[in-house]
Amino acid sequence: MTDESVRRTAKFVVEAAVWAPSVHNTQPWWFRAGDNGLSLYADLGRQLMVADPAGREMLMSCGAALFTARLALRELGLVPTTAATHEAGDPSLVARLTWAAEAPPAAFERRLFRQVRTRRTHRGGFDPGPLAPDFLAVLQAGAERDGASLTVADDRNRALLAGAVQTAEQTLRLSTDYVQELSAWVAPPLSIRPDGVPATSYPNRPEHTDPDFPGRDFAYGHHWGMQSLGSPAAYHSPGVVCLLTTAQDRRADWISAGQALQRLLLTSAAAGVGAAMHSQPVEVDDVRELLRSQLCGGAYPQLVLRLGTVIQTAASVRRPAADVLQFASAPAGPEAEGAPAADGTPVPAQ
Repeated sequence: MTDESVRRTAKFVVEAAVWAPSVHNTQPWWFRAGDNGLSLYADLGRQLMVADPAGREMLMSCGAALFTARLALRELGLVPTTAATHEAGDPSLVARLTWAAEAPPAAFERRLFRQVRTRRTHRGGFDPGPLAPDFLAVLQAGAERDGASLTVADDRNRALLAGAVQTAEQTLRLSTDYVQELSAWVAPPLSIRPDGVPATSYPNRPEHTDPDFPGRDFAYGHHWGMQSLGSPAAYHSPGVVCLLTTAQDRRADWISAGQALQRLLLTSAAAGVGAAMHSQPVEVDDVRELLRSQLCGGAYPQLVLRLGTVIQTAASVRRPAADVLQFASAPAGPEAEGAPAADGTPVPAQ
């Protein structure tokens, strides 16, 4: 493969991968392309040190970007080979991608790829009505393929999960450090920043469900956000409530959970199903351990999700691929946004 071919492929792949979901839209990744393929790195300067001190959610976000990169290669008719790795001298390295073989993409791969740029995170309630059991089975099989498990909550466990989200959200709001960290990633209306949570991606007042799954207060008293429809007193359906888990809780499991999450989100979007994500319960150690012992059979909870039908109007933002893609011929270091400096010190997010 020529240098120009590698550059074209890497650019196409990264232009898609940047649309992966990430906690608070931190986009904690960067890529380096060379003759041997594409390497994905965690941008340590974008880690949420209060909400995510272990880097679990950061690596889940990178896992979602990895799945998207693999899907982009399939769109090009290339067969990706992934080596998830962790080098002792470079803790930011997440995985290496190569693509020596070729094969036409399957129809379902193309359907998923068409959702990469259109998929949006929903923050609110859903329309009433169940989802087809066959559809949920497809999501569960996809999660298992990526090394995770998706459990659909019954009525009792749905109430327990709602209580866990409520407790965790209340606990986090009492932390000044947490509130300050969250505020740093929320953009005011009309902001042109290409990361963080824009005011076009959440409602300007809480949308309650029954049982209630509260979202984060991104506006934090500013009344930013999109105009809500309907009565403020109305309660919406929480949708189908699910729990994404892994058998272990290691670095590789977090990356696998991120890949499973992106497969689930794209599959749902292709079927006209929206997804709301709640990471609050897994950011509070006591609440996470309670979920593990009571609902997960010893597995490790990674994320609470709600699925349902809704008219999506949210809009998100992403950094351009040029900001997160380096080529091996270019000098590594702080010249590229998000890349570690020569001494290994992360470059802080702007």
